[in-house]
Amino acid sequence: MNILQLKEIIAPAREEIINHPLYNRLKTIQDLQTFTSYHVFAVWDFMSLLKRLQQELTCVSTPWIPKGSANTRYLINEIVLGEESDVDPDGNRISHFELYLHSMELLGASSSEIKEILHHIHSGNLVSEILKFAAVPDAVKTFCNHTFGLVENAPVHVLAAVFTFGREDLIPDMFHELVSRLADRYPEKISLFKYYLERHIEVDGDHHSLLAIQMVEELCGNDEVKWKEAAEASVQALIARKLLWDGILNELKENNVKPSALSV
Repeated sequence: MNILQLKEIIAPAREEIINHPLYNRLKTIQDLQTFTSYHVFAVWDFMSLLKRLQQELTCVSTPWIPKGSANTRYLINEIVLGEESDVDPDGNRISHFELYLHSMELLGASSSEIKEILHHIHSGNLVSEILKFAAVPDAVKTFCNHTFGLVENAPVHVLAAVFTFGREDLIPDMFHELVSRLADRYPEKISLFKYYLERHIEVDGDHHSLLAIQMVEELCGNDEVKWKEAAEASVQALIARKLLWDGILNELKENNVKPSALSV
């Protein structure tokens, strides 16, 4: 198997997300607030996947010793640099996750749930235990439990595949167009979120995608079993993302937000 064959295997699951009815349901600032209150957990556990890969592929302990392939070391360290130490609109260093949190606050979305979870993690509690009692939607719990199950137990080639093919390149152009229209009308509320999306495309787009694909190729090599495991895990990650999107859509339907002065 190779990358092209893996992409063919995961294509149906990926298309279900790209064409998910959620995007057509997002019309107002209130809808975007609901979306981000869920999606922030995907931004957070993306960072957790990334740091687990860094632990596996580079030496992050002392005394330092060479670990793994210099190629994969370079690939993962460059991605970490971009994700963990990017810049905000004023040129200040910031991680993409923290940038997302700031954009949520300006948007008026609730970030209390994710901050409460981070507080418990700082206190030394396990993610699996925190999620049992967290005041977050079931769709978020299911999604995060799936990801952190991989973070804790999956082999590195599986982690790399999920990171590369199951994550943040899944939001279609129509979503970006919605955000741009809202930003034109309500720049104080939406401008930072729009900036986050633009930086995500610029920093995490083609360049990081190519680096991540090279990482998968390096880790799977000529081992057909590894390629099969990578493909299967990527499909499962995409299914988990679809279930998260289903959860957001169900909440939007339950809220039944009527068109208002904030509508597009």
